[in-house]
Amino acid sequence: MTTATPLGELILEQTAEAVIYANRQGVIERWNAAAAAMFGYTAAEAQGQSLDLMIPEHLRKAHWRGFDVAMASGKTHLRGRPTLTRGLHKSGQKLYVEMSFALILDDAGLTVGSVAVARDVTERVEREKAAAGSARCL
Repeated sequence: MTTATPLGELILEQTAEAVIYANRQGVIERWNAAAAAMFGYTAAEAQGQSLDLMIPEHLRKAHWRGFDVAMASGKTHLRGRPTLTRGLHKSGQKLYVEMSFALILDDAGLTVGSVAVARDVTERVEREKAAAGSARCL
């Protein structure tokens, strides 16, 4: 294999799911191509911005409460299990997003940030809602 780009970077950038890394302050430091496609912001636009960029306003208070607890305790509430939540596209459109979270620890075991892996499940959720609505009409 001949490439100037480290293999880990190639893997991260070409992963089909959105991968977002934020530091302890909730500032985005890594935003792969799938995150750009999902949320509409290029990596250059997203990096250096608050995670609020992709969180609908009505969910921000709960997000930051959980984020702060995770940073302080070194544990996530979901323990890596995926959860269905809402995301915010650059256009203002709200998305249904399935996300899993992990804390990133340094060599000393201290929490330095959090990584989220996400996929857009808007079409699936809307299909399921439509099917449930149709079933109620029968």
